[in-house]
Amino acid sequence: MPFNSLPFLLLFLPVALGLHALCIARRPGWRVAWLALLSFAFYGWWDRLFVPLLAVSVALNWLAGEAYLRSGRGAILTVAIVLDLGLLGLYKYLGFFAGLVDAVTGADLKLVSLALPLGISFFTFQHIAYLVDLRRGTAERMGLAEYTVYVAFFPRVIAGPLVRPSELVGQLRVPESSSADRAASGLMLLTAGLAKKVFLGDGLGSYVDPLWAAAAAGGQPDLATAAQATIGYALQLYFDFSGYTDMALGLALLFGIVLPENFRAPYRAVSIQDFWRRWHVTLSLFLRDYLYIPFGGSRHGVPRQILALFATMALGGLWHGAGLTFVAWGAAHGIALGLHVLWRRAGLALPEAAGWLATFTFVCLAWVPFRAPDFTTALSLYRGLLGLGTESGGTAAFWPLATGAAVLAILGPTAHEAVERLIPRAWAAAATALLMAAILLQVGNDANQAFIYARF
Repeated sequence: MPFNSLPFLLLFLPVALGLHALCIARRPGWRVAWLALLSFAFYGWWDRLFVPLLAVSVALNWLAGEAYLRSGRGAILTVAIVLDLGLLGLYKYLGFFAGLVDAVTGADLKLVSLALPLGISFFTFQHIAYLVDLRRGTAERMGLAEYTVYVAFFPRVIAGPLVRPSELVGQLRVPESSSADRAASGLMLLTAGLAKKVFLGDGLGSYVDPLWAAAAAGGQPDLATAAQATIGYALQLYFDFSGYTDMALGLALLFGIVLPENFRAPYRAVSIQDFWRRWHVTLSLFLRDYLYIPFGGSRHGVPRQILALFATMALGGLWHGAGLTFVAWGAAHGIALGLHVLWRRAGLALPEAAGWLATFTFVCLAWVPFRAPDFTTALSLYRGLLGLGTESGGTAAFWPLATGAAVLAILGPTAHEAVERLIPRAWAAAATALLMAAILLQVGNDANQAFIYARF
């Protein structure tokens, strides 16, 4: 049940909000339990086959935390984390690793592909963060209902943003206070995110996806076509995923929860380090705190730091998908971050405009293997960008939309910034209502597409 679907917007959300308001008015002490039940109902509506998996995963990890707090035995947490990673590996990487073994040894293994549970990458990271933070002493004990909401809260269970235990538990333990501004902010963020997804993300996708499909089928795009596919996908992915995040933050506000901001105008970045401070911020912080720093970070000299950056980003790429193309994307960013470290230590600097151009160009080029189903398709796009392709498939109608989207992504305010500026203004409510009506008409026309990050 995607956020950009009529069943969610016209049925699930109004009913859930109404029952939530009734709960707050009559039984405020049941609020956390209600949010947990609501989250399972949402997950079950979308993917009822894996509700038992999510429930067992939540229960076992919570019990592991309880056992650790009672006994102080760190081995309990280690076993739980290994089981979490094993479950993720079983569903997401079994076929991938079997294929690698087969390619290296020629063992002719039977490849098994299991259905991927929605959100398993995200709720696995949530489990790991809680268990690691318990051991570090930075997480408070949670009750079962609190832990269920922490892991499975419906606005973020499918594609984030990732949250730390300390960012959520305090909000669950204080009474929810009614706030017209908070509700208005939530509705405006939801509407802004929907608009970005439906009009920009999906709009760009209608031009871009056929070009990638043609390249995957063996086509050799020319320069204009390859440029349209590359730049178009960079913008499509941003508006699709940041749109989802805006919706998640808005929905959470409607239910009294503040989630962390996940995008801060990443295509405005003037260095690769700056990009990762702006793109998928909660994942960047997770990779930093739970991989990069344990790998040694910057504490053991430059060679160790560069190796830690490479390993962290390569694993971050693999987390996105079971394919060497994702590893290549992550490794490319790891190399770029390592070179940035050397550049800074050498005391070198680029003018801001040049830094922006270099960063944006690299990021767009790196998205090619991320989007491509295989290296053959990626190489086809790169050949096109070098002017070595011959097949034209682009359309001039793409560029006005792409130009407007690029201006908004690079120069315009983020949805979060826009809402902060508009919330005191009465006319913003009318504009939000009109925009929501336009979105519903577009969604009702079956023009909407699935969220890109839901597949990761």
